[in-house]
Amino acid sequence: MAYISQEMKKELAPAIKAVAKKYGVKVTIGIDHYSSLVVKIKEGALDLIGAANKHHELENERRGYNHFGGVGDYFDINPYHSADWYRKVGAEKEASFVEEMIAAMKGTKWYDNSDAMTDYFDTAYYLSIKVGQWNKPYIYTA
Repeated sequence: MAYISQEMKKELAPAIKAVAKKYGVKVTIGIDHYSSLVVKIKEGALDLIGAANKHHELENERRGYNHFGGVGDYFDINPYHSADWYRKVGAEKEASFVEEMIAAMKGTKWYDNSDAMTDYFDTAYYLSIKVGQWNKPYIYTA
């Protein structure tokens, strides 16, 4: 069962803050329902929203859809393949940030023994990276 405590968050916080400082972004760290480690990115020198919009635009063109207008002022980064999204549009710095942030959030004790084929889910805790919020949009400061 996924579980993360305040003590575990405090152990992971220095590495998360170091990655944020390295890339010039401001973050807060929290826990949702004692099962998810949440990093909220408030502002920074990375164009996370612009690069995500480029990716979505390319995907829609590839599929033959009209462009839907972008992700808006806030969105959640998918911790499983967002770094690939950023690389596809040439945003290498953003991709490296996502990879390093996820590694810092996992630390040394994270595991995932899940098997979706047998409907078995066993992970240390879930990861959530939020860029901006509905009432406080992400601020790009480059």
